[in-house]
Amino acid sequence: MAQWNQLQQLETRYLEQLYHLYSDSFPMELRQFLAPWIESQDWAYAANKESHATLVFHNLLGEIDQQYSRFLQENNVLYQHNLRRIKQHLQSKYLEKPMEIARIVARCLWEEQRLLQTATTAAQDGTASHPSGTVVTEKQQILEHNLQDIRKRVQDMEQKMKMLENLQDDFDFNYKTLKSQGELSQDMNGNSQAAATRQKMSQLEQMLSALDQLRRQIVTEMAGLLSAMDFVQKNLTDDELADWKRRQQIACIGGPPNICLDRLETWITSLAESQLQIRQQIKKLEELQQKVSYKGDPIIQHRPALEEKIVDLFRNLMKSAFVVERQPCMPMHPDRPLVIKTGVQFTNKVRLLVKFPELNYQLKIKVIIDKESGDVAAIRGSRKFNILGTNTKVMNMEESNNGSLSAEFKHLVSEYLLVSIASLIVTEELHLITFETEVYHQGLKIDLETHSLPVVVISNICQMPNAWASILWYNMLTNHPKNVNFFTKPPVGTWDQVAEVLSWQFSSTTKRGLTIEQLTTLAEKLLGPCVNYSGCQITWAKFCKENMVGKGFSFWVWLDNIIDLVKKYILALWNEGYILGFISKERERAILSPKPPGTFLLRFSESSKEGGITFTWVEKDISGKTQIQSVEPYTKQQLNSMSFAEIIMGYKIMDATNILVSPLVYLFPEIPKEDAFGKYCRPEAAPEAELGDPCSSNEILTCLRRCPSVFMDFPDSELLGNGIFPGTNSGNTSDLFPMSPRTLDSLMHNEAEANPGPLDSLTLDMELSSDVASPM
Repeated sequence: MAQWNQLQQLETRYLEQLYHLYSDSFPMELRQFLAPWIESQDWAYAANKESHATLVFHNLLGEIDQQYSRFLQENNVLYQHNLRRIKQHLQSKYLEKPMEIARIVARCLWEEQRLLQTATTAAQDGTASHPSGTVVTEKQQILEHNLQDIRKRVQDMEQKMKMLENLQDDFDFNYKTLKSQGELSQDMNGNSQAAATRQKMSQLEQMLSALDQLRRQIVTEMAGLLSAMDFVQKNLTDDELADWKRRQQIACIGGPPNICLDRLETWITSLAESQLQIRQQIKKLEELQQKVSYKGDPIIQHRPALEEKIVDLFRNLMKSAFVVERQPCMPMHPDRPLVIKTGVQFTNKVRLLVKFPELNYQLKIKVIIDKESGDVAAIRGSRKFNILGTNTKVMNMEESNNGSLSAEFKHLVSEYLLVSIASLIVTEELHLITFETEVYHQGLKIDLETHSLPVVVISNICQMPNAWASILWYNMLTNHPKNVNFFTKPPVGTWDQVAEVLSWQFSSTTKRGLTIEQLTTLAEKLLGPCVNYSGCQITWAKFCKENMVGKGFSFWVWLDNIIDLVKKYILALWNEGYILGFISKERERAILSPKPPGTFLLRFSESSKEGGITFTWVEKDISGKTQIQSVEPYTKQQLNSMSFAEIIMGYKIMDATNILVSPLVYLFPEIPKEDAFGKYCRPEAAPEAELGDPCSSNEILTCLRRCPSVFMDFPDSELLGNGIFPGTNSGNTSDLFPMSPRTLDSLMHNEAEANPGPLDSLTLDMELSSDVASPM
């Protein structure tokens, strides 16, 4: 199997690592489009030989042209545009530097192989791979090298401190010996000395010079070591830890799962241990200086600054290492964190990324909401809350699987403390949950405090959709950790940002995100027709608050209900890729028209606020002209009674010869209906339903093409009252009426008695499924 195909089958945690390999330098789209060809080339050889790199690069451009031609034949305008843009970028950047692109591709392929090996090893062992098995960037390799260098320098410093102590002991002994013999005082008084005494004094001066030189060397090297620690600490806290926090934000709104903290914990603990060792060495310098000191002593001059520097470094490292490992979340809504409901339990977890066993059960964590009243005071009248439940807990190493120092709060509840008229609506109010504790370690007292991401507190579950929209918008557009005033003037997002987040809403809870074509349809819903949506701006009001053109509801309300519909009713069909879902009517007609009669596709309704799904098929009229037919959408209420797969399998219409037939034969592009949906229908027959119960779960949906001789005495209102539900839409929405077989049979029987005719021979030869129902 090709390497790229193997990668697509990996678990999400490995795919998230794969995403980080690619950038504009070598787009993942190009890797996808040309996967077999890219894997057939020797990029490593090209990376070291310019003539071969030039040849491969020009071949690459040729392959892009061929792929462009394929998209041209498929009339795929978006892919054409993207491929043209990629080619222009490659030409402008690498035409004169073909070896550079060869190195990039070779590196990506090598990292892909490592990723596959890691995943294979983990699968064979039956355990999750260790963090060290994940893809390590060049920057992280440099960071690990710097940490190793710091540990080595600290150990070297330890040896020099022993040398200094030994040298000082020798000097001190000789000095005190001469002093006790009186020879030193004679010299100091300027008296003549014997040759032996002068020799001893010369040796003592040499020892003092060597002592001074070693002290100066140690002080200088310590200052350099502290600067190196400062540099590495900034990389850890300002880059790696900040990057993890941003990934955590992305994971909260459905993005790729966050990488675990174990590797960061290892790095931070290593640096903290080195800092404590240096601090002990600085204290040792003070002890040595108190025993022996002299004019111009470098320890007296520099030790206070060194002590202050190491304490600041350690203090700041400990503060940065206190993080919220798992953001606030209600257990009943795990896919929508950061939205909490008053009176309902929520959980979260904090962790100290300095793994010191001596701190086990020493840190008591307290939870507070909206501690910094200044942050929320700017929003006049903002609601105030209190945290109930177990809001204090001691950190320990037993609650985690890897022995990390953490505290998990499982029984927190928010309650109203003050309710007043606010300037923002409930779902736009942001609140902070603060965790605080104190550390006493080696004579230092350090106050630790960390915050959750801003949360939205709701009082009714019906507020969840708009609250989740606020969480999406905030975490999509800012990484400011405490910007609770965000929605007083919400910033504008771009379509590129919104498109990625929308796709995550599907991929995070299903096995399938949104395709470029599906996203393009959504972009048109939000922004109207446009050649290129990239960079187009979308306001918060446009996304969530304003009604769509010609609709009585907003874009987000419509989409959120579709997401809910997918998760609860048609998840398996969505995961199989059977549902095109978001497709414009023009595109729908374009791809169905060339297909044979009976070809159908599944798409989401554009008119149903509550979320609906429908199917559209191809048929020929009497004159042989192609027609595109579609049923009115099925909503959650109807799908509660009958699965969508069973609706499709049992759907019938009355043809021109008064025979019941299924208009649905092949799922687009050409999958037999039975192959696609048969496995989702129960094979056993159901017991006969009670007459007069048109929505019984034992009946299969049937559709009757309206015939005046049959329905002349039945007005639409009466037909609907007899269990006839949404019909087809082929220019006249009343052309087709779905109904249960038994209702149809009853209507036919009554009509036949009044007007005997060719319908007398009509029979319903259908198997009834045990869980089937006409959609009510």
